[in-house]
Amino acid sequence: MLTARRRVAAAAVILSGSLLLTSCGGSDGGSSDGRTLRLWHYEAPNSAMGLAWKEAIKEFEARHPGVTVKFEEKGFEQIQKTAPMVLNSSDAPDLMEYNKGNATAGLLSKQGLLSDLTAQATARGWDKKLSAGVRTTSRYDTNGVMGSGAWYGVPNYAEYTMVFYNKDLFAKYGIAEPKTFDELTAAMDAFVGKGVTPLANAGAEYPAQQYLYQLALSRADRSWVDAYELYKGENDFHDAAWTYAATTFADWVKKGYISRTSSGAKAEDAGVSWIRGKAPILFSGSWWFGRFEDEATFDWDTSLWPGSDLTLGSGGNLWVVPKGAKNKELAYDFIDITLSKKIQNLLGNKGAVPVAADASAITEPRAKALISDFNTLTARDGLAFYPDWPVPGFYDTLVSETQKLITDSEQPDACLSHLQKAYDKGVPGR
Repeated sequence: MLTARRRVAAAAVILSGSLLLTSCGGSDGGSSDGRTLRLWHYEAPNSAMGLAWKEAIKEFEARHPGVTVKFEEKGFEQIQKTAPMVLNSSDAPDLMEYNKGNATAGLLSKQGLLSDLTAQATARGWDKKLSAGVRTTSRYDTNGVMGSGAWYGVPNYAEYTMVFYNKDLFAKYGIAEPKTFDELTAAMDAFVGKGVTPLANAGAEYPAQQYLYQLALSRADRSWVDAYELYKGENDFHDAAWTYAATTFADWVKKGYISRTSSGAKAEDAGVSWIRGKAPILFSGSWWFGRFEDEATFDWDTSLWPGSDLTLGSGGNLWVVPKGAKNKELAYDFIDITLSKKIQNLLGNKGAVPVAADASAITEPRAKALISDFNTLTARDGLAFYPDWPVPGFYDTLVSETQKLITDSEQPDACLSHLQKAYDKGVPGR
């Protein structure tokens, strides 16, 4: 994801406990003491990933007595904005979670800030554990374009977007849970008629642009996605798909489906408003799933976006090893642990989408449905990545332009023209 990624974790610093002493291979970069693994990630502590990485640290302890894991929890936006500067300094961690895609991991690989993991991916079998679709975001060519070239990151979960429904609110207002797109819009009209804003949204971060992209995807196909994300053809922001998306999004604001006050809201605000029962519908990603399982006190359900074969999604955010990491071998060992059956099965049962789990070990009913919908998507080649990926800096452009649609300070045609200009400026060779 934004990714999207994109996240709900607070920018706090947490140090893990000391782990017991053993020797573990040296690093091939920087000065190494071989006794400390500096780890950064931005998953919420009660999310599926946060719980799994906590367990992975315990597993690392069992396998590496004497090595200290120095864990620092960062906010998604914090890493998104500061990673290039940090990784170009002596303060780079040994292992870091980072957003995937051309504009993020691809850009850092092109700048020479990430370690080439190709040899490790082959020797440790990571290339065999990850499916072709999930591997797409692991590899980047010399221009930083995903899908081919060297390995610069390793995802250990997958993710996709879906519609979250508060079933109790639907029942309270006597509105049927929608199964088709027409039923979705009818339900939103019904909620507006009862004085309820149906969609949780955040204009200051990724949720608004993901609504916009999903609307475009509902009128698109795989060749359209490849042109936009992978430069396999011309991308026209005034085509039928993008024009439908921008005009429909603006219309939804006018109809009251989306609140104008959401223009300044953050992703956390949108998620919390849904958790607190303020909005009956949220369109967002599987990264929320574990937290909703933990915090939502009402009956809820999910579905794929109705009427679309495509939706936002990919392999999850990447473990990347900075070029200047001092303990690379320890970082490689930690990645291995997160791909183990134990950690993968835990991810699945806590509400994430594992990439190497034992299917029979996933027993939680909602988790089974989550994984089933993901399998449906992959079977129809329905993962369409994220809107901010194609070019560096495009995330901020999308935030700005969707905010203008929410506040009605810009018309859809002008919004699309500004997106086209920013996109064309960032595409290699244009």
